[in-house]
Amino acid sequence: MGSLENNKPTVTVVVATYNGSAYLLAQLESIAQQTHKPTQIIIIDDASSDDTLIVANNFAAHHPEVMLVQNETRLGYIKNFEKGMLFANAHYIALSDQDDIWMPNKLEVLISAIGDQMLAYSDSELIDVQGNLLHQKMSSIKNQLAYHTPIMYAIGAWAPGHAMLFKKELVDKAAPFPTLVTHDFWLGFVATCYSTVVYVNEPLVHYRQHTQNAIGADTTKNKSASLTLAQKKQNARARMELLYHKVKETGHQHAGVFEKINNSYQSFSLVNNCKRAKLFFDYRNLILAYKKKSALLKILFAVKMFFKID
Repeated sequence: MGSLENNKPTVTVVVATYNGSAYLLAQLESIAQQTHKPTQIIIIDDASSDDTLIVANNFAAHHPEVMLVQNETRLGYIKNFEKGMLFANAHYIALSDQDDIWMPNKLEVLISAIGDQMLAYSDSELIDVQGNLLHQKMSSIKNQLAYHTPIMYAIGAWAPGHAMLFKKELVDKAAPFPTLVTHDFWLGFVATCYSTVVYVNEPLVHYRQHTQNAIGADTTKNKSASLTLAQKKQNARARMELLYHKVKETGHQHAGVFEKINNSYQSFSLVNNCKRAKLFFDYRNLILAYKKKSALLKILFAVKMFFKID
């Protein structure tokens, strides 16, 4: 754990890179210019083949707080972020994509907001490839809000890693990171097993959108289009089982709810279908809190779960 300098909490920023030389310098400069200075910046490169390492090395030469780590072979973005987080030595950790731009007060605002909770995140403004505002926020696509129970993560969430700040102890509770879900989903989900995920209703990141985004804001893209129906069902069952076992491990009061949902995912028997639809109906306002759905559409979603699993 990092020491406190002038009674200010220390922060490690983990920047995961892969062939990101085009936008990396602007992002690194926005991190270095924070009003609450990070005490450590970890740039962890996932075997880039472009000029990313040149940009990173040039930046590190002028910033002694930078730690540059190079992977010999690709780990993928989830395990790359995890590796970077495990190197962190500060009280707080913030994750950074290689192509965004942070508002100067991002760290300061999130540190002020997090309080005794495990994790806080903010809204973001979308920008295009050239950095122009698209006049759209992440909160205008889906609801961004505080998450106070893991049930709110049962089928999805909208708390992105690029806007997060969390306590280092959360990494210890979350590791090893599964690859079945994204690293930021897992961080937020595990955080709700112990505390509330705080939401700051202020855009603190300019979130760049382009065709090379590992995870973008475009929810119309079907990332599982190549999977068969059987594979999608298998993944959904595996994901729910993963969530259930983690909630059970933490002893959260809603572990029983996850057990019932997990059991209902195991087959499409009439009994399981009825149980699943009823569970989603009973908890529809929590499970679907992040989706912009009317009261009627939430009920229809619960009915849909009689016929399928998400």
